[in-house]
Parts: sequence; C-alpha cells; structure tokens
Amino acid sequence: MERTTVERELEMRLVLSADHSVPVPARLTYRTDDPYAVHVVFHIGSENPVYWTFARELLVEGVFRPCGRGDVRIWPSQADGREVVLMALSSPDGDALLEAPSPQVSAWLERTLRAVAPGTEPERLGIDDGLAALLSAEA
Repeated sequence: MERTTVERELEMRLVLSADHSVPVPARLTYRTDDPYAVHVVFHIGSENPVYWTFARELLVEGVFRPCGRGDVRIWPSQADGREVVLMALSSPDGDALLEAPSPQVSAWLERTLRAVAPGTEPERLGIDDGLAALLSAEA
C-alpha cells in the first residue's frame, strides 16, 4: 500500500494566563502507515522541538466537544471572536495549554480522513496479511 503523509504547519498559541499567550510554530503530521495517530511538533526549527503523538480520533472528537483524559485533553472554544481548539498537554516535564485555529485544524483533519477513512485503519496496518503469512509459514 502506498504511504501518504498529510502535514500542516500553523501557528498555535501557548496560553500562559487569561490575558497572555505566546505564538508557537507547530506542524501537524498524519501518516497512513500509522493510521490511528497524529503527530505534533512544536517549535519547528528550534534547537529542542517538542514532539507529541496521540489518537487521531481524539482530535476529531475534540474539534466538536470536550474529550480526553490524563495527558491529552482537547475541546472547542472561542478566543477573541475566533473559533479555536484547545489542547491541554501534561507530561512529567510540565503542563501546557495550547490554542490552535479551528478552521486550519479541521481542514487538515478532513485531509487525513480522506487519506484513511474512519474504520479502515486496520487495513493500513497489514495485520491480516502479516497473520496470513505467519500462519502459512507454519503449515
């Protein structure tokens, strides 16, 4: 199967307080050979970029309603009259609240859903083919 990568660079905002946020360059990446996951790199081009990986389904749902527990929580909101998606990320190194423009995230998600439709992810993993090859080798 052909491998496809769907990327989008955008500027997110790191929310420091109710009145203050700073821009954070980010890249969203989706790979058809890893169909359940989305990958986010923050601080593109910096010496120490930060990488996060979480379920695509979590981001798809989070565009419409609050979801997630633990390390990744996502929900829709508004900021300065704009539609945004908020991402609360937690790790042993600290916590971050990031704000992403909802139209850009939604358009990128649409492209990922065209690349691999929901429910067809297992076909991309080749588990059935691998299992068949393993079982035929034993015969």
